[in-house]
Amino acid sequence: MAVFLLAVFAPVTETFIMAGVLELLLRFVRPPVAILLSAAAWGLAHSYAAPAWGLVIWWPFLIFSTLFVVWRQRGFLVGVGVVAATHAFHNLIPALILATSN
Repeated sequence: MAVFLLAVFAPVTETFIMAGVLELLLRFVRPPVAILLSAAAWGLAHSYAAPAWGLVIWWPFLIFSTLFVVWRQRGFLVGVGVVAATHAFHNLIPALILATSN
């Protein structure tokens, strides 16, 4: 269950949320600004559980946001798919560690 939640459910869910927010931001600001705002927002969102985690997590979301902005040019679902897959692979090893540590 941990592997499913961390390596499938969370990446897909968070990617759709991120994509929606980025689509909105891109209507008002240039792509680099939208990417930075998205990464900062995800850092803040993840810092509610542990403040230091927000400082660590903004970097992967900077990459995920950049991937979405670049790949969405080929289609919204293409952008979502690339980011969700990248995010899933990013979470896979920690998910496996958590799943096997019990």
